Amino acid sequence: MFNPRISLDQWRSLNAVVETGGYAQAAAMLNRSQSSVSYHISRLQDLLGIEVFKIVGRKARLTEHGEVLYRRSQQLLREAEQLEQLANTLEQGWEPDIILVVDAAFPPALLMQALKLFEPQSKGTRVQLNEVVLSGAEDALVEGFADLVIGASAPSGFLGDHLISIDFIAVANPDHALHKLKRPITVSDLDKHLQVIIRDSGYARKIDFGWLQAHHQWSVTSIDTAVTAISNGLGFGWLPRHVISSYIDKEILKVLPLTEGQQYRASLQMIYGNSENTGPATRTLAEIIKQVVIQSELG
Repeated sequence: MFNPRISLDQWRSLNAVVETGGYAQAAAMLNRSQSSVSYHISRLQDLLGIEVFKIVGRKARLTEHGEVLYRRSQQLLREAEQLEQLANTLEQGWEPDIILVVDAAFPPALLMQALKLFEPQSKGTRVQLNEVVLSGAEDALVEGFADLVIGASAPSGFLGDHLISIDFIAVANPDHALHKLKRPITVSDLDKHLQVIIRDSGYARKIDFGWLQAHHQWSVTSIDTAVTAISNGLGFGWLPRHVISSYIDKEILKVLPLTEGQQYRASLQMIYGNSENTGPATRTLAEIIKQVVIQSELG
């Protein structure tokens, strides 16, 4: 095991001399005696076997080697500070990691906004984000794999709170054969054409994501792939309004004039993986996500 010869105090003295421009100023900054700072620098140079500073007039200037060591020592001191902060937050019960499982239908823009707001408050907590489809969220809860879940439903033994409603709309490429019928479209019309569905990422209870159990279905693993496929004329499908609104505006996709079921609304819930032992970091992130959703609905 490697045993460092240079202490953090010696690296702090090096940084202080650089930042203040002299030994006396560095001593005042560190609340130490000038002789203590001078000893730290002298000892550091002796142990490393290189000259770190050269004195120009009354100023201490870094040598070429000193420049390299100064830059690296800045990183070292930052990491040491972060480590101490993490130890302090762990002592307070602030968890080091959050596993966040999110259904792919949840708007990515809202999720990224929430994570951006959480980061300055995270106190070193790392977020592991896993995107799932349908029962994949339930699997994560049942297996104890998630701290916080945004999913379509809470499995037995879990309680969820409504978070957001997602509207899905039946669409196809404007040149699709269904649009060429030039009349309201019935279920029997749909049954004659390819439907693109989102494949369930879970395995305990598979659910194919599609309003209609058509005879002719192709499945894909993500909403983005479904949008690309349908936009290019490969079948029809129900897609989230927030994802495809710009495609409809640009006439890349066109809403199907169905006699029934043109759109449906899905509810996503927020569910804690272990509500009785949820840590403060997870609860903070959950509250931020809720507030971001509320603000988006008000706006």
